[in-house]
Amino acid sequence: MSVRALALWCAAFSTVPAVAQAAASQPAAGASPTAQAAPAHCPALLQHTFPRLQDESPQSLCQYAGKVLLVVNTASYCGFTYQYEGLEALYKKYKDRGLVVLGFPSNDFFQEKSDNQDIADFCYNTYGVVFPMFARSAVRGSDANPLYRQLAQATGKKPSWNFNKYLIDRAGRTVTHYGSRVEPSDKAFVQQLEALLAQR
Repeated sequence: MSVRALALWCAAFSTVPAVAQAAASQPAAGASPTAQAAPAHCPALLQHTFPRLQDESPQSLCQYAGKVLLVVNTASYCGFTYQYEGLEALYKKYKDRGLVVLGFPSNDFFQEKSDNQDIADFCYNTYGVVFPMFARSAVRGSDANPLYRQLAQATGKKPSWNFNKYLIDRAGRTVTHYGSRVEPSDKAFVQQLEALLAQR
């Protein structure tokens, strides 16, 4: 079955972004201890540690403090899986200006592989993905990882399918949600991204 045919399986999602202010004064309940010491300027939203996808080495999100972050829940068997290509292109184009794409594979919608190494191999071999990715985890519901719980609280929007996107400003305070159907090359999305990158 073609990628486009698979896309027909996916329900329609809103493309209207939801913007909210993330709490920045205190870490959320359940925040993970960091693998590296959290710098004083690390916002509460980033005070988490997750295992890296390819080797499960613990990674502190505080290392991305001061960057514009695009957080995406991914899956290998979704009609939107082709967006990996656009996400990697976006990362390569803007990383020197401060963008980091963070991928969180999830089987919440029953379209992800079970083995982290298999996911890593698929992403690299099929789409050349080199942006940071983390071990498979839940992104919605009671088992959602702590970052996704905060993102849902900040925006009022939980992932309704794979490849939902959260765009976070450099201060880690303003979070904008975009649905699965918003392509990484979407004009309005890219304009918002460039506006955040221009902020210092």
